[in-house]
Amino acid sequence: MITLKEGDKAPFFSGKDQNGKKISLSDYKGKKLVLYFYSEAGSPTCTIESCNLRDNNSILNKKGFEVLGVSPDDEKKQKKFEVKYKLPFPLIADADNKVTEAYGVRDMKKLFGREYMGILRTTFIIDEKGIIHKIFTKPKNKAHAEEILESFNL
Repeated sequence: MITLKEGDKAPFFSGKDQNGKKISLSDYKGKKLVLYFYSEAGSPTCTIESCNLRDNNSILNKKGFEVLGVSPDDEKKQKKFEVKYKLPFPLIADADNKVTEAYGVRDMKKLFGREYMGILRTTFIIDEKGIIHKIFTKPKNKAHAEEILESFNL
């Protein structure tokens, strides 16, 4: 369950991306970070959301945002996702769920009457000082970049 609120200090995280490179929150100090969590690389909704961020990445970058995706997939699956959809940003392979649990986005979900632990598609906009500016608990997968920019009146 997400217990973080807008105005909270973003929890520290560290993990490896699809290329095996270590990435942490401190790498984004002084930048606005779009930290988006998705349930599985290649799933339809997550792909649409990731491609929307890809298609608008240059606009987001011009406005001072960096994009970072996180899912419980391993590095190999994240790499395959990056290559297939030409994603221009890092994707943390959070197979041990440390990042997803730190942000409270790993929770019980229901599908066809079956309960299971899963990832709540959520985006945190973290400002230059490491403070959570905005939380999107139900991001608009086809217009996510637009709603991010609107949250900053850009």
